Amino acid sequence: MLFTLKKYIGGMMLPLPLLLSLIALGLLLVWFSRFQKSGKIIISFGWLMLLLLSLQPVADGLLRPIEDKYPTWQGKQKVEYVVVLGGGYTWDPNWAPSSNLINNSLPRLNEGIRLWMANPGSKMIFTGAAAKTNPVSTAEAGARVAESLGVPRSAIITLDSPKDTEEEASAVKQAIGDAPFLLVTSASHLPRAMIFFEQAGLHPLPAPANQLAIEAPLNPWEKLIPSPAWLMHSDRVGYETLGRLWQWLKGSSGEPGQE
Repeated sequence: MLFTLKKYIGGMMLPLPLLLSLIALGLLLVWFSRFQKSGKIIISFGWLMLLLLSLQPVADGLLRPIEDKYPTWQGKQKVEYVVVLGGGYTWDPNWAPSSNLINNSLPRLNEGIRLWMANPGSKMIFTGAAAKTNPVSTAEAGARVAESLGVPRSAIITLDSPKDTEEEASAVKQAIGDAPFLLVTSASHLPRAMIFFEQAGLHPLPAPANQLAIEAPLNPWEKLIPSPAWLMHSDRVGYETLGRLWQWLKGSSGEPGQE
């Protein structure tokens, strides 16, 4: 119940639903109250923030400091396990397998397979419980897609009980103990994940995937025209900021390795 409540409240505090709620409040004030000026100010502020957060320079400027915490893994240290954290997914057997990994999940899996291939004899670990009403878990969906891309099932371990990152850290600790491993997750999520895993007594090697904040050249109009793609980048900033706030409230804050 607490997990579901956390997801609902957290979801409503992300940029799009929060700003839409703010604009709705402004409209209510304009149409159904005498606070016309206040309503107009609220609507204007909400519209302006939605515009700014939908522009590439703003969205990626906010996201880049989070993603740049850890570079793409190019290290030579050999590991026994490659841990790929769960993300968005569904499961429709009529789809191409990879189509079932939504948003951040497929880039995580792709990077995980690259690192698994660079570590012959290692195993891939997929984590994540089943979403409500879905008979297939996040971990199992990742495993099936990896298998469809050539990873043998004998090289795959699924941990399908964890519902969030903190529980994923505990499950990995129970499964592999102190064995060396690469921790693969989205670049924006990795700083928060590292805190949970190190506080669980593990020593993960950070392996970011799914970098979104673009520094490479873009067409001029791509920087000037609002887009839902850039708004999604702003959404990642909001999501991870809320996640770090939740860590702080639970007493897990600061840099990895610190209380």
